[in-house]
Amino acid sequence: MPRAHPLVPIVALAAALVPCVAAAQAVAVPPFEDERLREIAEAPSATRIEADIRTLAGFGTRHTLSDTVSSSRGIGAARRWIFAEFERISAACGGCLEVSYHRSLVPGDPRGRIPTDTWIVNVVAVLRGTEHPDRYVVMAGDIDSRASDALDGTSDAPGANDNASGMAGVLEAARVLSRYRFPSSILFAGLSGEEQGLFGGQDLARRARDGGWDLVGVLNNDMIGNVEGIDGVIDNRTFRIFSEPTPVTETEDERRRRRFYGGEVDGVSRQIARTVDRLTRQYLPDLEPMMVYRLDRFGRGGHHRPFNDAGFAGVRIMEAHEHYDRQHQDLRVENGRAYGDVLSGVNFEYAARLTAVNAVTLASLAWAPPAPTDVRIGGAVSPSTTLAWNPVTQSDLAGYVVWWRDTTAPRWQHRRFVGNVTRFTLENVVIDNWLFGVSSVSKDGHESPVTFPSALLAR
Repeated sequence: MPRAHPLVPIVALAAALVPCVAAAQAVAVPPFEDERLREIAEAPSATRIEADIRTLAGFGTRHTLSDTVSSSRGIGAARRWIFAEFERISAACGGCLEVSYHRSLVPGDPRGRIPTDTWIVNVVAVLRGTEHPDRYVVMAGDIDSRASDALDGTSDAPGANDNASGMAGVLEAARVLSRYRFPSSILFAGLSGEEQGLFGGQDLARRARDGGWDLVGVLNNDMIGNVEGIDGVIDNRTFRIFSEPTPVTETEDERRRRRFYGGEVDGVSRQIARTVDRLTRQYLPDLEPMMVYRLDRFGRGGHHRPFNDAGFAGVRIMEAHEHYDRQHQDLRVENGRAYGDVLSGVNFEYAARLTAVNAVTLASLAWAPPAPTDVRIGGAVSPSTTLAWNPVTQSDLAGYVVWWRDTTAPRWQHRRFVGNVTRFTLENVVIDNWLFGVSSVSKDGHESPVTFPSALLAR
């Protein structure tokens, strides 16, 4: 399948455009490439992911309402095992992870999926940043599973793909990235209560909001192991990135301005999706990212949504082809057709590659400087476009990149490194014909998500 606007021409364009800027400002041009990310891309182990999925599926059921006391069955045993795994990873890196439980009580509702008061317990591990400890990039997977009946907490529901695959990916990404140190913090989360109403995500999003976290973005991994679709397609290369176009928390004034200035598909979550897409094409060329311009699958939801509801950037990463006989089904055979989410439906190599997508993205964003804020733009009835922004602080900041693309293009097409300045004019680039943005970049070439202009530049 041909790829629209591949990375190589963008890099070639950057090489062509950058020297004159760099020479004029006497600054070093970032490499826009980091060999460490290639190492990270190859590091996730399918063998370890398989072992973790087998362990999680082996708890019988991880339903939110299942046993919390048993040492071998139910969600209690599963979350204690996940906690112990995070602690083992931390011990191997000299205590680099801060491992904890997050508990929240959900009141019972006889009409809902939590009929009695229930403790929702997340398991969280933080690789604390050296320079921006309260700035986070998050990778999340779901702990819980379910059978056909959403209230059935006793029947076997191994949830091998939904979502032991995502949870195993979180553990493996923690193993890989714990070997490195980053300016910003990386939070690895096992979230509970997803099938009952996204309760674990709601709790973590609430903690982030109330704690004033600088949350760069959430990568929600929900089903990353299936390659055989209900439609008969078998595909171990393509995966989907779901993202909403603009924040639901935007103001009426922001919506009004967008009508005249654009930005209908340039919200913070969409920029995270483009970052995942760009890094995948650069560092994992065997995979084909598929950006889906929608919050989630049609009419459905996942654990990135509570973060979106709170105004944070968040996307869902998952397989491209689902097999519905293997989702939310009692284990059974009917008319020769097998139902249930079992180990045979998981491709462990594919899960490892999607784990690598996450690890590369987390690492690059955690190495990158904070994104520019208050990006302003001007150039109406002019042959050129000018952008200005507030400076960011990071010890290895190289400067900023100005991006632009066709108004109908899904990906950023053109880039120019402009040095460590806070204002730049693109000569003979007419504002009417393009969309624009600005990112910050470290000396190692790690870029923040692109910030879309939010205001007009004062004349």
